[in-house]
Amino acid sequence: MFWTSLRNNTALALDTIRTHKMRTLLTMLGVVIGTGTIIGVGAILTGFDGAVTNELRSFGPNSIIVSRTPAFQTSDLSPEERARKQMTYEDGETLRAECTTCARVSAMLMSHNWTIVTKYKGNAIYQTQLRGVEDTFIETGQADLNRGRFFTNFESRHREPVAVIGADVQKGLFGAENPLGKTINVDGEQLVVIGTLNRPTASFFDSSDNRVFMPFHSMKKMYPNANEVSFIVSSTDGMLPRAMDEISSILRTRRHVRPNMPDNFSISTAQQMVEQFRQITSMTFLVMIVLSSIGLLVGGIGVMNIMLVSVTERTREIGIRKAIGARRSDIVTQFLCEAAVLTGLGGIFGLVLGWMIAMLSKLVFSSLPTAVPAWAAISGITVSVGVGLFFGIWPASKAAKLDPVTALRYE
Repeated sequence: MFWTSLRNNTALALDTIRTHKMRTLLTMLGVVIGTGTIIGVGAILTGFDGAVTNELRSFGPNSIIVSRTPAFQTSDLSPEERARKQMTYEDGETLRAECTTCARVSAMLMSHNWTIVTKYKGNAIYQTQLRGVEDTFIETGQADLNRGRFFTNFESRHREPVAVIGADVQKGLFGAENPLGKTINVDGEQLVVIGTLNRPTASFFDSSDNRVFMPFHSMKKMYPNANEVSFIVSSTDGMLPRAMDEISSILRTRRHVRPNMPDNFSISTAQQMVEQFRQITSMTFLVMIVLSSIGLLVGGIGVMNIMLVSVTERTREIGIRKAIGARRSDIVTQFLCEAAVLTGLGGIFGLVLGWMIAMLSKLVFSSLPTAVPAWAAISGITVSVGVGLFFGIWPASKAAKLDPVTALRYE
C-alpha cells in the first residue's frame, strides 16, 4: 500500500513539475548550485588529495627526511624555527657512523637562488630546481634513472662538474638529441650530462620536471654560501620508529640540545606529511561545505515558498480529496513527496553540474586526477532530497490542516 501511494504521489509530483516548467527550474536553481558545488569541490579535493598523498608517499615507507625545519610546512616558521642553526654535512656523517637502523643517509644541498637558468646552445630552461646530492641519493627512491648513470662517490668527493637532468630539462634543451656527454650551462657553470631521469609518477598542478642533480661537493664549490642541508635517511625494513628515535638521540647530542628543550631540527616521514596535508584539506572542505550550504539554504527557502503557493493554488483540490476520505497523512505525504521530487531533480542536475566542474578542472590541470567520488554523488543527492523534505514540512502541514468545507468553497 505504501509503495503504491508513493508511486502515485511521485507521478502526481512529476505531472505538476511538467505543468510549471519555468517556475520549477527557477525553484531548483539554488539546489542545483549548492549540490553541484558540493560535488564539484568533493571531486577536486579527492583528486588533489590523491595526487598530493601519492607524491608524498613516493618518498617510500622507510624514508625519513631530516631537516632544520619541517619538510612540509603548513604555516609560517615560528621564531624558534627561524632561530635554529643549519644542519651540516658532518651531521650526516655522524648519522652514517652511529645510527644502527639507518640503511643509508644521503645529504642534499639546496640553493636559495630561485632564478637559476640552464642553457644549451640557444635553448634555456628557467627556474631550474638545482640540488646537490650524494651518490646514495639514487638508492633512496627519490629519483628514477632513465638513461646514462648517476654520479659516483669519487665524482662527488673530487667535485666533478657532472649532472643528471630531469625529463623537461632534457626535452627543452635537447629535444630528440642524445644529451649524454653534452655540456650544459647551469647558472654560469659548465656541467657534463651523464644521465637523465624519468618524470615523477606522482605530481600535482605544476607537473614540470626541471630538476638538475649534481654532486653534493660540486654544488658546495659552486655555491660556497649555500647552507640549506637536509638528509634523506632510509631505515632498515620494519625499523622506521626505532630509526627515528636513534636519529633524534644522535642529533640532540651532536647539536647540544638540553634534556628539557625540544628538538632544534625536524624529522618527517611520508605518513606524517600526509596527515598534515589532510588536516589542511579537511578544513578547506569544511569551509566549502559551509559556503555550499548557503546555496542549499536559498534553494530550500525557494522550495518552501513555491510549495506554499502550490497549496494556495490547489486548495479546492485538497478539499475534494479530504471530502472523499483522504487523511491528513495522505495530504502530508503528497506534498512532501512533491517537495522531495523537486529537490531530488535539482540534486541530479547538480550532480551533472559537479561532474562538469570536475572535468573542467581536469582540462585546466591535466595532472590533477579529478573524479566524482561515489560518496559525493550519493551525499549530494541525499542532502538535496533532505532539503526538500525539511522545507516541505510547513507547506505540507498547512495543506493537511485545511478544513474541507472551507477548501471546497475556495475559488
